[in-house]
Amino acid sequence: MQNRTPRIPQQPAQNHRAEFDAGLTPELAAVVTGARRRALRDGDRQIDTAHLLHSLIESDPEVRTAFDGGPQLARVLGYLVQRSIGYGLRWQGAVEGSGAVVADAGVEGWSPSATSAMADAYRRARSTGCERAGGVHLLAALAADRGCRAVEVLERAGVDAALLGDRIAEAPGRA
Repeated sequence: MQNRTPRIPQQPAQNHRAEFDAGLTPELAAVVTGARRRALRDGDRQIDTAHLLHSLIESDPEVRTAFDGGPQLARVLGYLVQRSIGYGLRWQGAVEGSGAVVADAGVEGWSPSATSAMADAYRRARSTGCERAGGVHLLAALAADRGCRAVEVLERAGVDAALLGDRIAEAPGRA
């Protein structure tokens, strides 16, 4: 009998840089692990901002509260699921590059936009007195990069990314 399970391509190289991982809350570290798993499952060579957004929404309750109600969140999740089942095929094999300033282009297995979003999340965390970046810091960083795939997904779902970023910034104790 022939195995019907598709072969999984080689997983993107994991980032084992201590300073990268040490700056994450345990919750955000789980988000990164989920995004890495999603990229592998989707057959992508790199973790991109849409992988990060999907994993954030699935695993971080604080991130889910940043959205303007259940219907908006449901639409975003709907687009992310569509990406998993084919919507994102046009992105496969292409490196995500939004034009944002890449803080560290040497992070193997990460798109330049995802790398920039993580660096921005660290900066946002430090500016609010947090030692480690959390989910809302990353969500705010994703929403701020108008050219990334995460913002494309948000806007297709009817979410104003700029307004989302402002709502996060205005919330007490957030980015």
